[in-house]
Amino acid sequence: MCSPRIMTHVYGTIEKRGAPMSRRSLFGAVGAAGLAAAVAPATASAAPTSEASIVDLTHVLTPTFPVWPGAQQFAMRTVARIGDAPILLGSVGIGAPSVFYKNELRYDEHTGTHVDAPAHASVNGLTVEQIPPRDLVAPLAVVDISVRARADNDTLLTRQDLLDWESDHGPLPDRCMVAMNSGWDSRAAQPATFTNQDTTGVQHTPGFDPDAVEFLVRERDIVALGSDTLSVDAGRSTTYGAHLAALGAGKYAVEALANLSQVPPSGATVMVGAPTHAGGSGGPCRTLAWF
Repeated sequence: MCSPRIMTHVYGTIEKRGAPMSRRSLFGAVGAAGLAAAVAPATASAAPTSEASIVDLTHVLTPTFPVWPGAQQFAMRTVARIGDAPILLGSVGIGAPSVFYKNELRYDEHTGTHVDAPAHASVNGLTVEQIPPRDLVAPLAVVDISVRARADNDTLLTRQDLLDWESDHGPLPDRCMVAMNSGWDSRAAQPATFTNQDTTGVQHTPGFDPDAVEFLVRERDIVALGSDTLSVDAGRSTTYGAHLAALGAGKYAVEALANLSQVPPSGATVMVGAPTHAGGSGGPCRTLAWF
């Protein structure tokens, strides 16, 4: 059967013509509408419907979540609990037991599932609060290299991987996020295997080939990159070509994504809840996908 979307298009066509249609004309309209629906590029869905599947692409942030080697670990200190003795925190509890629960947080901007704003790697790039809101909701293209990453921790997502994705799913949608699914999120509970450093301290984790990123920013229309590792660059990189290519072109990145294997390669929409502290180079974010 034809989908409701196709039939709506067909009926609209009939109404515009304002004349009865023969059986042959009707089936012709249905066929044309179906073809148009099949080849139309994916666009971001404005909001998830009640029937949509929603996937949280965000890791739970804890003091043991892996961080870039040498970076400050996430820390949370409780400053008030419900029922605590009075404390000098304004309305939290002066002169009576506290009626609120409250914590103080400390973390590096690039902790947990987080945004890299263009300014992270570009002197004149946008800071995190300046990322256009319309770029934070986008079609999501997931490129799966997890099988290869299991055998080769240093593998790269290449231009050929992108062309193969397009061969299977059609052209990358306009203004999309391209996310690398290397299966690395399964290592998050073991920080040492997530950073995967060798005896010299070099990380061995997958990433985007800089050439693939140049292809995306020059020959395709993307708003962002996504990765399930701590960096869109491979862990062993010392030149950070993927960062420089993407952020230098005004795109942003979301790193340390979770659950990409639960999202289809094509047809999902991603929403990034980027932070808005003025002048920031990035920050932890809640990231959701629906399809």
